Amino acid sequence: MTEEELKDFYDKVQKEAKVAIAQAIERHRRLGESIAIWRDGKVVVLSAEEIPQP
Repeated sequence: MTEEELKDFYDKVQKEAKVAIAQAIERHRRLGESIAIWRDGKVVVLSAEEIPQP
């Protein structure tokens, strides 16, 4: 795999990971499930109502 192909692959993986994460967060919000996030050096649990709308 060339350096350019590797970069393109990495970019594609990053893009798809962001899409998957956004879908998982939205699913939790829709189903009323909480999520845990990292904020200011601490783990914070957000209720479904606290999860921002996309």
